[in-house]
Amino acid sequence: MITIFYKALKQINSSNDINLLESLGYDDILWIDLNNPSGDEKRSLEDYLETSLQTRAKAEEIESSSRYSETENAIFANAEFLIGGAEDYKEETVSFILSSGILVTVRNSLLRTFSEIEWRLMANHRSYATGYHLLVAILENRIDLDADMIELLAKEIAQLGKRINQEEKIREELLYDINRLQENSMTIRENIIDKQRMVSSILKSDKFPSDIYPKLSVMIKDISSLLNHIDFGFDRLEYLQNTVLGLINIEQNKIIKVFTVVTVFFMPPTLISSIYGMNVELPFAKLEYWGFIITICLMILSFAVTVLYFKRKKLL
Repeated sequence: MITIFYKALKQINSSNDINLLESLGYDDILWIDLNNPSGDEKRSLEDYLETSLQTRAKAEEIESSSRYSETENAIFANAEFLIGGAEDYKEETVSFILSSGILVTVRNSLLRTFSEIEWRLMANHRSYATGYHLLVAILENRIDLDADMIELLAKEIAQLGKRINQEEKIREELLYDINRLQENSMTIRENIIDKQRMVSSILKSDKFPSDIYPKLSVMIKDISSLLNHIDFGFDRLEYLQNTVLGLINIEQNKIIKVFTVVTVFFMPPTLISSIYGMNVELPFAKLEYWGFIITICLMILSFAVTVLYFKRKKLL
């Protein structure tokens, strides 16, 4: 679907009619948004702008030249936008093309950022004089949403820490939860670094209006702050992971200790019973009934001595 935002009667109008391009000039159009576009829509737009749109495979490449590049007539940029899920995040590649002051965005999913920017554009179009200003506004909004994701992640990490302190028995599910949060942290960090590369590339360009660069400098500082927060969260997850592994090892050691102590307690009685199981002449062997009683008493006595020894050594 294509949405064209154009200037008319000192206000911004929108239309989904691709044929409208034939009657509009470059100065009339501010933004063209392509959401899961058809082949005909892409070709019509390419003919109108006299440039080629990037393929999805090209947009998803991680090389610097693929993430941001400039030609004589256009600027091409690609960024990953995160879509929050129940347990993990999905990345959606968004392509940006700036040509003749017109911003073109290509995506394949509904994104909250674009809905909010559309609403702001309709409410106060004077704040977005050109497609360059719109691009910066989209990046600002996306960085704000990334900050919200980091805050939610930090809350999850804090709740996980409380669970570890409150639960009497450490379960393996805690390790799975920690691993999930670690994966989410790395995904968010990669996504923020992707924005950092894009904003840094824009700062090096001389094609943007001069009033945009102060905003870009602030965005770079915000991104650095977000990276510090996500790094702290990841370090905290590593600490929680080590804590859980340590507690699991302690529980396992307790179990092994119980089996070891029980084995040691029964070693002397087992030795005595083994000796009296031999087919040889032994003390008390001919006493029949009293011999059996004496043997049992010796086994109980050896067991008691072993228990007292362990208690005296504070091994129990």
